[in-house]
Amino acid sequence: MKQESNGQALKEGAAKWLFGAAAALSIVAVALICVFLFANGIPAMAQIGLPDFLFGTTWKPGSGMYGIFPMIVGSIYVTAGAMVVGVPAGVLTAIFLSRFANRKVAAALKPGIELLAGIPSVVYGFFGLMVVVPFVRAIGPGNGLSLLSASLLLGAMILPTVITVSKNALDAVPKSYYEGALALGATHERSVFRIVVPAAFSGIMASVVLGIGRAIGETMAVVMVAGNQAVIPGSIFDGVRTMTANIVLEMGYAADLHRGALIATGVVLFVFVMLISLLFSAVKKRGELK
Repeated sequence: MKQESNGQALKEGAAKWLFGAAAALSIVAVALICVFLFANGIPAMAQIGLPDFLFGTTWKPGSGMYGIFPMIVGSIYVTAGAMVVGVPAGVLTAIFLSRFANRKVAAALKPGIELLAGIPSVVYGFFGLMVVVPFVRAIGPGNGLSLLSASLLLGAMILPTVITVSKNALDAVPKSYYEGALALGATHERSVFRIVVPAAFSGIMASVVLGIGRAIGETMAVVMVAGNQAVIPGSIFDGVRTMTANIVLEMGYAADLHRGALIATGVVLFVFVMLISLLFSAVKKRGELK
């Protein structure tokens, strides 16, 4: 009996050590990325000048102009467009799968959603180039390589994340909430949208944040459909260049200050994602306090 107890304690200790090492490795990886970005990006920002770098509207490395404001605006526009397209569709799909669909329908839709999550970005890009871009070209001015094309494509790309996380949050709501609403005379629809959905608000917000992170960090698909023009777009049919696209398009041949400016662009992108995460944490905490 004593030997079994010692063996169990040894297993638990080994598991605890293994999980702790995995957590520490994750923290170290994030720390190394931060050190690399800031160590290489901050000097470039200082050399260019922070106001000129962040708010300059001209990106011409050959002329010593490194203004990334058009790329910042482009990233924000494309991400916002993807949220408009993907979040409502994803959340409503999650509600349908969690509370309205029967088991057969849910079982049929689940593999399709999982397949969407596994499709490589470049395949999405080809689809956008062959289907989305011609559609946008047919309905508006320009050649179709535009902000609208990128938003539509990214909206489709974030659907699996939004649907999966939102559905898990909805499924985690205690059944007693729903049953109590029915017992008080509420209809099925009213119980779902007035009781279940608000109870899963934090989880749904988490899906939105993850979707934002996927959209703002996407590169290859955006490069293929956005037009990659380093200017502030005047309409949804104009070409746009995001921060990630700017990095991938020019890092292969960049050197010296040009390379530093691209790494500094990565620093700005990193700060954007961090601010979004902090904003979500604040919203979640406020919701829990209520």
